Amino acid sequence: MSMRRRTLLKVIVLGDSGVGKTSLMNQYVHKKFSQQYKATIGADFVTKELQIDDKLVTLQIWDTAGQERFQSLGVAFYRGADCCVLVYDVNVMKSFDTLDNWHEEFLKQANPPDPRAFPFILLGNKIDIDGGNSRVVSEKKAREWCASNGNIPYFETSAKEDYNVDDAFLCIAKAALVIEQGQDIYFQGIPEAGSESEQRGGCAC
Repeated sequence: MSMRRRTLLKVIVLGDSGVGKTSLMNQYVHKKFSQQYKATIGADFVTKELQIDDKLVTLQIWDTAGQERFQSLGVAFYRGADCCVLVYDVNVMKSFDTLDNWHEEFLKQANPPDPRAFPFILLGNKIDIDGGNSRVVSEKKAREWCASNGNIPYFETSAKEDYNVDDAFLCIAKAALVIEQGQDIYFQGIPEAGSESEQRGGCAC
């Protein structure tokens, strides 16, 4: 097992404060959801290992603070990213309206070789709230935004109900892998005992 090569993929999660970025990551990696909301300060990351076809992949998912005063930290975190996940709250129009800013800011800071080919994925989170009665951003509106920004894949998610979270991150990993394969960078398998996500998260991948 230790001789199988793993691919490290760096994924950046962006969006306004409070849209559920941290909750989505915790649900995906640790299968946990907490009502206690604590704002991310600066940036934090979690790792998750999965197998895609015959490749062992380590996803390094960076959770960045949504508050604008932390956006200056962006450059260091964005560089080297293989995929960018944009998250908004379907119940908060402002969080959807700022997607253009997050999208542009990422491209400016990360400076990928081919901005038009760089993989983005959009997640419309918190679809469980009020049985969907309080949502203000329609799926149609979100899909139109994705189409106008290069046909970005779109998922509606609920971190609380664990709805579509695994599917979304699998799509994210596959999109990142396409970019990474162009560079073909690998690192040796790390010992199983060193994998924190498998110990704490009980990952069955």
